[in-house]
Amino acid sequence: MGRRILLIEDDADTAGYLARGLAEQGHVVDRAGDGRDGLFMASDGVFDLIIIDRMLPGLDGLSVVRALRAAGIGTPVLILSALGSVDDRIDGLEGGSDDYLAKPFAFAELLARANALFRRAEGKASGTVETRLTVGDLEIDLLGRVVRRRGTTIELKPREYSLLEYLARNAGRVVTRTMLLEQVWDYHFDPGTNVVDVHVSRLRRKLEEGFGQPILHTVRGAGYRLAAA
Repeated sequence: MGRRILLIEDDADTAGYLARGLAEQGHVVDRAGDGRDGLFMASDGVFDLIIIDRMLPGLDGLSVVRALRAAGIGTPVLILSALGSVDDRIDGLEGGSDDYLAKPFAFAELLARANALFRRAEGKASGTVETRLTVGDLEIDLLGRVVRRRGTTIELKPREYSLLEYLARNAGRVVTRTMLLEQVWDYHFDPGTNVVDVHVSRLRRKLEEGFGQPILHTVRGAGYRLAAA
């Protein structure tokens, strides 16, 4: 189902590229070219998501987010910024944004993050608490932190479980290494190691050995995808 998205971006080329991509996914995109216009439009509270550049004319993106939160507007916000240091990301998240994506970025990653924010908002609105995730013949008991495939319990270490849970919450979608570093390891920088690849390899071995059918797929040059087929 398409959502209504407010895109606040002063670079015309970037705004056009993002607006086209989001529209192709069925979303309705409203645009603002500076912070003051963006704040005025966002204050209506009618949007499902706000995507905002941090460095804007008139009023910077972080000030816009702070003003919205001070006004009690809880619309999910994804900040885009060329300022990608750990301190910059922390400032953005503590300033009231729900996610922070450094430029340059892949559109597929932006879309995955937007979808995650939509799902989070839906969960809050419904008041329901998930207790189980299912991907094909794989089941994850979120309360007991127990993983089974075809009824067989799979023993996972804590980090492997966290990795699998995040992949399962994004089942069918490509999850990038950057997303895994941030969401599973809480690294807001590239540690310069193959920690993600090593853990994915171990997790894949546990999920697939003896079951025949692959479920954790590598998408070359992009990341990983948990899917039954």
